[in-house]
Amino acid sequence: LAAGGAGAIGSNLIPRLLCYGHDVYCIDNLSTGSDENLNEARRLASSRDTKMKTDDDDDDTCISCSTGIPPGRFFFAGHDVVDPLDTETVKQLFDADQDVRVDRIYWLACPASPPQYQRDLIKTLRTSVWGTYNGLELARRCGARFLLASTSEVYGDPEVHPQPESYRGNVNCTGVRACYDEGKGAAETLVFDYM
Repeated sequence: LAAGGAGAIGSNLIPRLLCYGHDVYCIDNLSTGSDENLNEARRLASSRDTKMKTDDDDDDTCISCSTGIPPGRFFFAGHDVVDPLDTETVKQLFDADQDVRVDRIYWLACPASPPQYQRDLIKTLRTSVWGTYNGLELARRCGARFLLASTSEVYGDPEVHPQPESYRGNVNCTGVRACYDEGKGAAETLVFDYM
C-alpha cells in the first residue's frame, strides 16, 4: 500500500514495484499529488498480458519493465490518511470482495513544499501525526512492514552540516514551518515507538 502515492516519490516508486510483480494499492486525496502522476502505473498494470521486453526484442508494443517479471496489478482510491484506515476500510476503498493483503506500507503522505503545507497548517500537522498513526495501526493489524518518508526539515534550521543522526536539531516549534517540521518529527517518534 502506498499512501500519498500520487506525489513525486510515489509516482516513481509505484511503477518500480509493479515491474517487480508487486500488486500496489495506492491511496491519495490528491490535495498536492496528481492523478496524472499515476498514468505510468496504470499503463504498466494494464499491460499485464503484454509480453515482457527483452534485450533482443524490438517490438514497440512491449512494456518498459526490464525485469522479466509480469507487472503487478495497480489499484487507486481517493482517501485522506487523516480519516480512519483499517482493514475493513481498505477493503471498501478498493471495492474488494475479499480481504486486501497488505504486507508493506510506504507512507509518503504529506504536503512537502512550503506553499502547499502552509495553506492549512493544522491539516498538515494532522496528516503527519494522525495520518501516520492510522498507517502504523494498519501495519500493526496486518503485520506489514512500514516505511516512512520523512525529511531533513525535522532538524529545523541546523547549525551542523551535514546533520548526523545523533544531531537533535534546531527547530522552532512556533515558526511558520513548524506544522511540517514538528509534524514530521512527531511521525518519526511514532514510528520509533511502534518498533
